[in-house]
Amino acid sequence: MTLYRSTIGKKAVMALTGFVWVGFVVFHMYGNLKMYSGADEFNAYAAGLRTIGYPIFPYEQLLWIARAILLGSVVLHIWSAYQLTMHSRASTMSSRVSGTARYGQKKTLQASYASLTMRYGGVILLLFILFHLAHLTFGWVGYGPGQFAHPEGGEYATYQNVVAGFQNPLVSFFYIAAMLALGAHLYHGVWSMFQTLGWNNRNWTQLLRGLAILIALVVVLGNISFPLAVMMGIVA
Repeated sequence: MTLYRSTIGKKAVMALTGFVWVGFVVFHMYGNLKMYSGADEFNAYAAGLRTIGYPIFPYEQLLWIARAILLGSVVLHIWSAYQLTMHSRASTMSSRVSGTARYGQKKTLQASYASLTMRYGGVILLLFILFHLAHLTFGWVGYGPGQFAHPEGGEYATYQNVVAGFQNPLVSFFYIAAMLALGAHLYHGVWSMFQTLGWNNRNWTQLLRGLAILIALVVVLGNISFPLAVMMGIVA
């Protein structure tokens, strides 16, 4: 707790929880690529997520453990980001009072575009996660009456739900916009994570920056391809 109260501790928590979410979005995107293998393959994948570890683990137990870890990670990530923001504002106010604000302003101007939009991009992504769950997981929004098929008797119609969901242009364009925000967040977040964890050796700078760009591009392009494939009739 003493470490967490420090700025370094909060940055470390953000890095570790960010690592959890980077792993999730990469795995999530990779798994969704099965949509291009057809309805049977994709529906089997959706059902298989609930039987991971079975029969050693009861039905859906590992899935719920993963959900709990993801939820805990996002709460810690947001709370640490909020506290760091408050600390930064307090430092800025202190520098103004002491007459050293010019240095703080110069530092802000030198920050990258991704860094300046991290805070707002994070809010957009949080709203997107809530919408994503309400849309493709629960079918509460984005569907006409009877369009969303809930699982029945262990049978899943996830493929059909995705196709029906992305046939709405407004929903698809919202997903694409959210993925662009995710790309900026991923790039800056992964790069910051490397620095926070001490992996910023001068000899590795270009390699690690390239890896951050690669992860962001792969995830964004993969996820954007799904609504585009539906709207273009490639997946139907």
